[in-house]
Amino acid sequence: MRKILILSLLFSVVLSSCSATKAVREKRNLISGTWELTNVSFEGQPGSFKSVIFNDAQDICFEGSNWFFRDNNSTGRYTIAQSTLCNGGDRYIRWSVIENDYGTSQLQFKPIDEKNKDISGGYGYRLDIASLTASNMTLKSNVMANGAPVAVVYEFTKQ
Repeated sequence: MRKILILSLLFSVVLSSCSATKAVREKRNLISGTWELTNVSFEGQPGSFKSVIFNDAQDICFEGSNWFFRDNNSTGRYTIAQSTLCNGGDRYIRWSVIENDYGTSQLQFKPIDEKNKDISGGYGYRLDIASLTASNMTLKSNVMANGAPVAVVYEFTKQ
């Protein structure tokens, strides 16, 4: 009887871990493809903000940027248009979807070079997946501004 109880418990653990993996795979499949970052906004404090996003460019430079996520090898890129305010071009990334300790999903990525080598020293970014459908994605990251929390909201449309 004790063996059956232990085997049942072990089987339950295996099943629950598979379901989390399945949820992550489903999100990865939805994210895979080409997206346009249509809007970057801020929530949590009144007023207007300017910020440098991903230690790369001003928030205005990211509006209209194209993002490509390749599911089969977890690489991708985002492309910023060249302008007087923005240093345009491709930025390469390695990405994944994780379930954090709070039970919510996050998109994480880090910069890589054209040969898929890490150029960030192991550092990267995690964005909460606020919503995700086959055609729209909203990501959020929490930052501090003037000593108070602000959420940076990224709204994407699938191409």
